[in-house]
Amino acid sequence: MLFKQKFSDLGIALVIFILFFSCQPSEQKKLNVNSLFSDHMVLQQRAYTAFWGSYSPNGIVTVSGNWNNKTVTSTADENGNWKVQLSTPEAGGPYVINITTKDGTITMKDVLIGEVWLASGQSNMQMPLKGWPPNDPIKNAEQEIANANYPNIRMFNVTRNYTLKPVDTIHGQWMQCSPEFAGDFSATAYFFARRLHEELKVPIGIIHSSWGGTVAEAWTNRKALRELGDFDTAITALTDTIKWQNTKNWFTKLDSLSIPQTEEAWKVLNFKDLEFSKHSFNSQEKPWKEITLPGRYDTYNDWEFDGATWLRRDIEINNISTDYMLSIGSIDDMDAIYFNGEKIGGLMGYGHHTTERTYDVPKELLKKGKNTIAIRAIDTGGPGTITGTLKLVNKSGTIIPLDGVWKYQPISEIYEGKFYIYDLDKVDLSERPEIMVMGPNLPSVLYNAMVHPLAPYTIKGAIWYQGESNVGRAEQYTRLFPKMINNWRSLWKADFPFYFVQIAPYNYGTAADEEGSMDLRDAQRKSLKTKKTGMVVTMDIGNFMNIHPANKQDVGLRLAGLTLANDYNKDMMASGPLYKKLSILGNKLILEFDFVGTGLRSKDGKLSGFEIAGADKNYVRAIAEIVEDKVHLKASSVSNPMYARYAWSNNGKASLFNKEGLPASSFKTEN
Repeated sequence: MLFKQKFSDLGIALVIFILFFSCQPSEQKKLNVNSLFSDHMVLQQRAYTAFWGSYSPNGIVTVSGNWNNKTVTSTADENGNWKVQLSTPEAGGPYVINITTKDGTITMKDVLIGEVWLASGQSNMQMPLKGWPPNDPIKNAEQEIANANYPNIRMFNVTRNYTLKPVDTIHGQWMQCSPEFAGDFSATAYFFARRLHEELKVPIGIIHSSWGGTVAEAWTNRKALRELGDFDTAITALTDTIKWQNTKNWFTKLDSLSIPQTEEAWKVLNFKDLEFSKHSFNSQEKPWKEITLPGRYDTYNDWEFDGATWLRRDIEINNISTDYMLSIGSIDDMDAIYFNGEKIGGLMGYGHHTTERTYDVPKELLKKGKNTIAIRAIDTGGPGTITGTLKLVNKSGTIIPLDGVWKYQPISEIYEGKFYIYDLDKVDLSERPEIMVMGPNLPSVLYNAMVHPLAPYTIKGAIWYQGESNVGRAEQYTRLFPKMINNWRSLWKADFPFYFVQIAPYNYGTAADEEGSMDLRDAQRKSLKTKKTGMVVTMDIGNFMNIHPANKQDVGLRLAGLTLANDYNKDMMASGPLYKKLSILGNKLILEFDFVGTGLRSKDGKLSGFEIAGADKNYVRAIAEIVEDKVHLKASSVSNPMYARYAWSNNGKASLFNKEGLPASSFKTEN
C-alpha cells in the first residue's frame, strides 16, 4: 500500500512538471529590423512609410513616431515576419521612433523627414566625392569636401554583396553629410542631393547601392530576365553542378599565385614566363592567335577572361644609328614591355589604366632587320584594352606604325582571388571548359543582395548611372534596361520616377564600323519610352580618355533638374534637345527635336558631328544649320538623303544645345 501511494505521488508530480513546462512560453525571438531603420535615417514625407522586421510568431509589434504620437501595431505571422505603415507629416525633424514589443524597445534617434531617393549603378555612381586619385579625381574634390556641411543631407551606403537567391538583410548605416564623412559619399548622388536640398529646403536621404564594373542584368531579378530569354543559359548554368565541378577541376590542376595587395608586390610578380619576351622565341612552334590593336586583348577562343596576356610583334628597322621612342597608348590595367628581350618599361599596380605609355628604346637594343616588341598586359577586371596611338619614332622623325595585327597568348587567368598559370607545355587552352565564376556580374545577384532587401523602404524615386559594362550589347540593352526599371517598380509596388545618366563618350577601343558607346547611348535614349523616366546627357562633360569623368557636379545637378521639373513643379527646362522626327525636303533633311526650350543653339556658333546618307547608308559629313529651331542638313554628294545621325562615334562631341545650355543626345534616325 505504501509503495502504491509513493508511485501515485510520483505520477502526480510528473504530470504537474509536464503541465508546468508545457504552459511556459516558447523561447522568444529577438526583435529585428532592417539596417535601414537606425539613427540619422530619413523618411519620405507625407507618405505611409513602411517598417518591417522579424519577431516571435504571433508577437505584437508597435511602431510610433513622436511627431504626432500616432501608433501602429502589427502581429508577426507564423514565420515571425511583421510589417506596418506609419504616416509621416511634412518635412522636418529631428524625431524619435520607437519599435516596441513586450520584451523591449528599439529606439531610433535624430530621424529626419524629407525626400528619399535610391541611387544605383556602376562605378560612375559608386565613385566617391574624394575620387580615386591619382588617375580618377573628382573636380575640386578637396574644396567640395571642406564645404560639405549639410547635416540635413544623409546617405546610406549599402555594403556591396552578391547572392544567388534574394535576401532580406543588408549592411550599412546612415551618415550625416559633413566634411568628416562626405568624402565617402557617392559624388553624383551628393551633388544631386545638395541641389534638391538647396531648392526644396527639406532634408534629403540617399540610399546608395552601386558596384563598379557591373552589368544591368546583375541588377535585374531572375523572373524578369527569364521573360527576356537572353540570359536563360547563364541562369540555368548557375545551378549546373557539373559545370561548377568542371571549373574546379580545370583550376585545381594549375599552379597559382595570390593576387598582389601592394604596388611593390605587383612589381615583383613572377609568372616564370620571360621566354616570351625574347627576340629568339618562336611562336610558330605552338602557333599563337592573332589580334588587332588598338582594341581588346581579353578575349580568347570566344571566352573573356581577366589575367595576363603576352602580345608580340616583329618589325623591320633599317636605321639603327639613332634612339627610338615607343608609344603604346593606354593599357588597361598594367604592363611590362620588352624590346628584343630587354625590358624598357612598364606600369604595375592599380590606377594606371588611363596613362599613355611612352618608353625610350636605346639604339644599343636595335638589330638591323627584324626586331621584336613584346608586351605582357594584365587585365584585373572589366574590359582589358589597349587604346590610343601605337608607333615607334626615331630622332629624325621616322615613324613605324604599330597598329594592326599582333600575336597574342594568355599566360595566366584570374579566378577567385588568384592568378592561375598556364604552362603551355602542359595545358591545352582549347580544352578549357565554360568557367563558372561567382561574382557581381552574374544575372540577378546584385538585385538579390543589394536591391531586394531595400524594399519596401518608402522612396520618392531612383537615379541610375550605368551602361559602360553593357557596351557592345546595345540592342539587348533597349529591352533589358526598361525591363529592369519596371522590375524595380514591381518590387516596390509603385511607379516611382526613374532618372538615369547617359554614358559619356569614351574610347572603348572599337573600330569605326563596330558597335561602341554611341550605340549604347542610343539604347538609353530609346529607353525614354518607359513612363516617368528622364535622361541626363553628358556628351559635353565627359573625358574621352577616362571612363570616370571628373565633373560629377553637373551630372548631379542635371539629375536634380529632371526631378525638380517633373516631380516638384519647378518651372525649368531640365533636358537637352532629343531627336523627335525627320522630314525630307528635296536634297535636305530637316530634323525636329523635343526639349528645345527657348531655342536651339550651336557651340561656338558652329554645328558639327552631323552626317547624312541615302538608301545605301553610306554616311558622309553634312553641312548643318539651325533654321527656326530645326536643324537642316545637306551634303553635295548625297542627292537623295534618307537618314541622319549625330555625334555617332565613341568620341562624339557635343555641338548642339538648347539655349538653357543643355546638350543634345547623340542619335541615329535609321530606326
